[in-house]
Amino acid sequence: MTADRAERSADAIRELIVTGRLTPGQRLSEQSVSESLDVSRNTLREAFRILVHEGLLVRRPNAGVAVARPTLADVVDIYRVRRLIEVPVLAAGDPAHPGARTMRDAVDAALAARLGGDWRDIAAANMRFHSGIVALAGSARLDRVHANLSAELRLSFGLLGDDDGAFFDGFVDRNAGLLRRFLAGDADGAAADLNRYLTDSERLLQDMVDRAGTPRAADTTPRAADTTPRAADTVSP
Repeated sequence: MTADRAERSADAIRELIVTGRLTPGQRLSEQSVSESLDVSRNTLREAFRILVHEGLLVRRPNAGVAVARPTLADVVDIYRVRRLIEVPVLAAGDPAHPGARTMRDAVDAALAARLGGDWRDIAAANMRFHSGIVALAGSARLDRVHANLSAELRLSFGLLGDDDGAFFDGFVDRNAGLLRRFLAGDADGAAADLNRYLTDSERLLQDMVDRAGTPRAADTTPRAADTTPRAADTVSP
């Protein structure tokens, strides 16, 4: 039971990262987070252990736990794995699969969010779009791997600052175009588009993260301020 609660707590914290409510370098108060998630400190420590193992959190002696700050090397590796997963899955995908519905809903959500100028919602919709692609494989294990990649990628997006809107805006229409090609029955063409899409996305993100001045891989110093999620923030949007 404790293990299940720890996994659920890890899922809740991971969701906060994916939706941008927890940001790179943010310190996590054990007391505040345990109260927010309504779990014991022992359960929370196990959840922290899971997320440290996944590379989403870092633990430093006498400094507690903080959200990880991705490096340029992390970005390169994340996109390498994304191409290995997403491109072949889309090429073999069936437009009648429920994953295609997830993709359609994500495109609609991103277009609506762009009209409202809400870049965080656009980022979340973009994540769901790519999760829909991976769902086409029908593999729970692959879904879990991609969910962790998405959380790591969201941390990289968290370093963009004022550039985040410009970054995501360019991919809203590309998601829509890729989806149209896939639904029209050209899975191979859509997969080729996705491969170019991921390459362009990686280059843009590398440039932006480089300008943001990411630390070296060994530098995981958290921010001085100690900010923790509110209880209401533990619910997925």
